[in-house]
Amino acid sequence: MQTTTQRYLLASCFTALGLAWLFNGQGIIRDDPDRNIAIPDELIVPLQVRAAYNGDRIFFQYRWPAQRPHIIHDVVKYENANWVTYGEGNPGREKHGIHEDRVAMMVDDGSVPEFARYGGYITIGQGLEGFSGAITGAALDAHPLGKKHGVITKYLPATRTDAGDWSTVVADSRLKAQREAGYFLDLWHWRAGRSNPVGKADDQHIAEDRGSDSGKGTYATNWDKEKKRPKYMFNPEKAGKEHLRWDDVVAQRVSFDSAYYLTKDNLVPFDENHAWEEGDVLPRRYLQSGEGSRADISVHGEGRWEDGYWTVTLTRAMDTGNPTEDKVFRDGGTYPVAFAIHRHATGLRWHYVSLPLTVGLDRAADFVATRFAGETPAWDQAWHHVKLFYPGQVDWSLLNSSRHAGAEMIQKGIPVKFRHSEEQLSRYGIEVEFTDEIIRQWTYTLLAGLLLFTGVGFALTVLQKKGGE
Repeated sequence: MQTTTQRYLLASCFTALGLAWLFNGQGIIRDDPDRNIAIPDELIVPLQVRAAYNGDRIFFQYRWPAQRPHIIHDVVKYENANWVTYGEGNPGREKHGIHEDRVAMMVDDGSVPEFARYGGYITIGQGLEGFSGAITGAALDAHPLGKKHGVITKYLPATRTDAGDWSTVVADSRLKAQREAGYFLDLWHWRAGRSNPVGKADDQHIAEDRGSDSGKGTYATNWDKEKKRPKYMFNPEKAGKEHLRWDDVVAQRVSFDSAYYLTKDNLVPFDENHAWEEGDVLPRRYLQSGEGSRADISVHGEGRWEDGYWTVTLTRAMDTGNPTEDKVFRDGGTYPVAFAIHRHATGLRWHYVSLPLTVGLDRAADFVATRFAGETPAWDQAWHHVKLFYPGQVDWSLLNSSRHAGAEMIQKGIPVKFRHSEEQLSRYGIEVEFTDEIIRQWTYTLLAGLLLFTGVGFALTVLQKKGGE
């Protein structure tokens, strides 16, 4: 029969063993909206891309999977006699499915050498919008970039005297010299709701911030701040209705071929005397054709979702005549590029990104832009397959600090693709989001393990003594 001492020792050992199991990584990885954390169901998503050019224009075609198309960006809903906004960016998916799908491409010509080695990582400073430690408050409000954007956006390291401090922007004269030397990234930004219906993509750039090229964009806000209601509604003579209905929007019964967006051709001033009903919906944006450098990029054909895939073709003049806003594509050149997509009603930083790769214009590279004659590519070349990954909250300061084991490799200029796969980078991105929890959990696991071994050792010692009596 077991003695009381033996039963006590066995119970202690099993308790310690249970604690060791409990604290070994249980329940760490989880969504935490209060800290802007939302982990996607899939960490890796495929993208297909190919390119062609005719000496005057260059074309890029993209294809990626999506469960359903999201073509409405945000709306205002008539609710309890007020107009309420839905569809703004939040951690992970927008719960009503109201947020547009997007594809973006960053382009360089070699003037930002770190980009070809580390891609979009170099644009991520501390405190960006959507991060757990996003910069807010008086310091942001008082800064020129804070006043401009209301948040911290992406930026290039050399635009700061301290690359890890968003606020240390170099002098305007230095920014001007950098831009003239080509120190910026060209950003092609296609939006399923705010640009695709008018056949455009947003032409932007990343330098001291993520900004838009000069000119006018493809969308503006449909909101009257004083009256707290929309400015415009659908013209029933053109659109066949005055508004959308909430149930149709959230059930995604709004199709590509229906009137779901406002333009000058189908809108009229808002009629406050109309018999508005609970659940009536209007777009919170109205669309326009865009002007100037910001409207340089066009959709070739149609950006469409079909059979579980988006296919989008974008085109732009190889030389737009704006060398401080757009990279110039030249026959025979090679260009570093990186891609990103938003799908499944996600916004802000909840996207998938690629490692940097190169496109060559009729020249060997990771994938080759084929030269063709005429106005439209034949698209008879094979797709180039790219892995996109969820990057988490990894910023450039972290990667260059002692907290990152590979910081020395970065200082030596060794490209990230030589050290890590997309799967590894995605896992690392998640680990960074839960660093404190992981350290705490492993501390508990270590203590529980020590308790277990101590208990077992003590039990064996006692039993051995009893056996020798």
